[in-house]
Amino acid sequence: MEEHTLNEYERIRREKMQALKDKGVDPFGSAFKTTHHSLEILNKYEHNTKEEIAEVNEHVIIAGRIMTKREMGKAGFMHLLDRDGQIQVYVRKDSVSELEFEIFTEADLGDIVGIEGHVFRTNHGEISIKAEKLTHLTKALRPLPDKFHGLADVEERYRRRYVDLIVNENARRVAMLRPRIIRALQHYFDGLGMIEVETPVLQPILGGAAARPFVTHHNTLDMDFYLRIATELPLKRLIVGGLEGVYEIGRLFRNEGMSPKHNPEFTTVEAYLAYSDMPGMMEVIENCLESVAMEVLGKTEVPWADKMIELKGPYRRIHMVDAVRETSGVDFFKINTIEEALKVAKEHHIEVLKHQQSFGHILNLFFEHYAEKAMIQPTFVYGHPIEISPLAKKNQEDPRFTDRFELFIDGREYANAFSELNDPIDQRERFEEQMKEKDLGNDEANEMDVDFVESLEYGMPPTGGLGIGIDRLVMLLTNSETIREVILFPHMRHRD
Repeated sequence: MEEHTLNEYERIRREKMQALKDKGVDPFGSAFKTTHHSLEILNKYEHNTKEEIAEVNEHVIIAGRIMTKREMGKAGFMHLLDRDGQIQVYVRKDSVSELEFEIFTEADLGDIVGIEGHVFRTNHGEISIKAEKLTHLTKALRPLPDKFHGLADVEERYRRRYVDLIVNENARRVAMLRPRIIRALQHYFDGLGMIEVETPVLQPILGGAAARPFVTHHNTLDMDFYLRIATELPLKRLIVGGLEGVYEIGRLFRNEGMSPKHNPEFTTVEAYLAYSDMPGMMEVIENCLESVAMEVLGKTEVPWADKMIELKGPYRRIHMVDAVRETSGVDFFKINTIEEALKVAKEHHIEVLKHQQSFGHILNLFFEHYAEKAMIQPTFVYGHPIEISPLAKKNQEDPRFTDRFELFIDGREYANAFSELNDPIDQRERFEEQMKEKDLGNDEANEMDVDFVESLEYGMPPTGGLGIGIDRLVMLLTNSETIREVILFPHMRHRD
């Protein structure tokens, strides 16, 4: 940063940085060994009296960022923020060295210090540390945002997440809960005897979902690759290979619009279980969400905006056609031709694009328009039409539909699962249909994956598969209204 662009606060802080150097103190410090974090001290002595704490007289070493400071002549208080939260520190001139007291009086909010001392309870009842040694560790050259207004611009909160984590307790809570949710997912799938695996992010063929991809180029191979839009096809190859139960937690990339529910890169868990099917996957997902909620939150009923969502199964199950009939009055079981479907779409002002002129696409458009938003408590919607499910088994009673379901909670999709298609001849035909859609302008259609069809020709057992959006699950379990709250570094437009 050029000197002339510094504001008054930043200029004063640089002068203080120089003053530290003049005293022989490195403004940007070196390693500092701690013995405790704030929360373990506060929890340990929460129920002890002032006298009991004084009798223990525990010696601790902590480090953190100065969040508040008040001086009273020859003494003062400050609150230090570490990973777990804030704890008060009491600094007396006669308890630390002259230099250390000077460092305290000159310190700015945001500076990072190390404190060595004893735990005590103040006359006001606050568990604190009486400093016996104060070590300057890092000079903050920029002031923190005003604590009452924080980062008022929400975009700036996400763009400068490091500041958000300092001043926003909820941002820290979400950041620390997310990895616990992912661990809980691993515990659940491991408990089913499934194997956690890793598959390539760079894939030569687009498949496994309906989405627009990011494309990149590998120089040595002189090949274009897609950043994966799903982990499905490599995982199913592992079922062919005899691993029987596999799952992967990983990043997917979709070159699509951004919204409170969508980020260009996001995290899912996909799992495949040999000898299972669609009803089996319903049980797996019900038990999974209940298990994760209990492990992380200790309860299955979670607050979500102004609602309470109950994650304990069994969840409601409804056919897509019935869900559309309930919410729009249109019964697609009684529609037998594409002409009838197009007519009813026109009557209901549903726009149908060129590649969507089929029974299944029109049913799905009705579902998205009418039925999705009506589903508040966890609901399994099954019976997806074949046109939008190129990797799912046909339903034996009605071949227009597949044995596939999605989980909806409060109008949002959280999971997708099906009885996997293991007929290589049918699979090749589905890929060919997708290629025709691509030619009609559907840039989300799958490409022909010849190697995947070949793998099925070696024989894949009947298999159930599922995918759960982890970001949306974290949003639900932390009551966060936008995906940007639960991704530490969401993608942002450039500042103007």
